[in-house]
Amino acid sequence: MAGNSQRRNRRTSNKKGATVGSGGKRRRALEGKGPTPPASERKGHKKNRLASAKVRHESKRPAPRRGGPKGTNELVVGRNSVVEALREGVPANTLYVQQYLDNDERVREALQLATDKGLNLMEAPRPELDRMTNGLNHQGLVLSVPPYEYAHPDDLTAAAFDDGEDPLIVALDGITDPRNLGAVVRSVSAFGGHGVVVPERRAAGMTASAWKTSAGTAARTPVARATNMTRLLESYQKAGLVVVGLAADGDVELHELEALEGPVVIVVGSEGKGLSRLVGETCDFRVRIPMPGGAESLNAGVAAGVVLYEASRRRA
Repeated sequence: MAGNSQRRNRRTSNKKGATVGSGGKRRRALEGKGPTPPASERKGHKKNRLASAKVRHESKRPAPRRGGPKGTNELVVGRNSVVEALREGVPANTLYVQQYLDNDERVREALQLATDKGLNLMEAPRPELDRMTNGLNHQGLVLSVPPYEYAHPDDLTAAAFDDGEDPLIVALDGITDPRNLGAVVRSVSAFGGHGVVVPERRAAGMTASAWKTSAGTAARTPVARATNMTRLLESYQKAGLVVVGLAADGDVELHELEALEGPVVIVVGSEGKGLSRLVGETCDFRVRIPMPGGAESLNAGVAAGVVLYEASRRRA
């Protein structure tokens, strides 16, 4: 009985063991958490949502890209071509000169121009230059031109609005000759336009040839690339621009078009095929240039120049 009583007393004993403490959690809970973060950093706040949306928008917007899809350097080969490119200020970075090259007048001028512009001068054996140019007749001179730095299409309208001006932009649809692109860039610069847009695929880009034809105006006239020309034109329309397509069978003659006085995108198609179907259907107006002389069409660069002059005259 005594043993049972002791065991029962042990079972019913209310003796307490070690008390578990808070570990300082309660004290830390009472401490301050520092200054309140700005609204743009507080999750769920309206300003935070707007800031996040802006970041997402910027992440979707392609960064300025240089050159073609692979962003490779362009090579200008041959003595005459190299000298002409250097004279016209094509933005090159390196001049490769063949070892033991005969020093004629063109070689001397190329070396002098490259030195004046601060380009890298690299001497290379003939087999190396043959390999670089895939066997082209480089005549001992090869000029390396870094890929062109394209603008974003939205930058063209933004620059115009920032200056308090109505955008005047030229979009090229199906132009594959870089010399035509260079000529359009030159006309846009001459008549106060805000830039040129070209398709990303199957179209001329800003090569050394386009740069030379622009006579240096490409240095101050931005060229942008569009992944989808139709969608870009629609976005320009939403921004308040009127899209004017040039077509030989257009419904409106150039001198009748009042839209040139405001924000406008002038779309120029290829000389042979004109505007593509979807681009033509997207245009607000299809405009023709009267040609009393009877010519069926104009070169793309000339046609753009005529319309740009008319727009510039009306705005003045």
